[in-house]
Amino acid sequence: MEAVDQDYLRLSYRPDLHLLFLRWARPVSSEEHRAGYAAALELARAQQCSHWLIDLRVRGLASAEDFQWVLRTFRPQLRGVLPAPRRLAYLVTPYQAEAIEARRAEAEGELPEEVRRGADVRVFTEEKPAEHWLQLGT
Repeated sequence: MEAVDQDYLRLSYRPDLHLLFLRWARPVSSEEHRAGYAAALELARAQQCSHWLIDLRVRGLASAEDFQWVLRTFRPQLRGVLPAPRRLAYLVTPYQAEAIEARRAEAEGELPEEVRRGADVRVFTEEKPAEHWLQLGT
């Protein structure tokens, strides 16, 4: 298993599942948020892994601006370096689920198809259904 540990993020690649796990360990600054996604992309590129489980349960939700950055700026980058289909599964608490789903739905409606094709994004409150959805895309 490939892994990267920061004080705010644990990245790991599971070759048996062909999944990349981003487990945020604490609330982060905007700079840490973007650095974490950049580190994840580097590991994903090395493994050619297009299916990510992003665990926000400890960290909490990103600011609206940082979430928009993921959807509008970061997501299209995946298209150029990772094989299709690309999937991002956000694992959140039930409390967080309504807020992130509302943000995601609002943003998706405003984004051009070209940007949305960077990766499919879904929100889950349980890990096994998230893993199952990710593996359906392999």
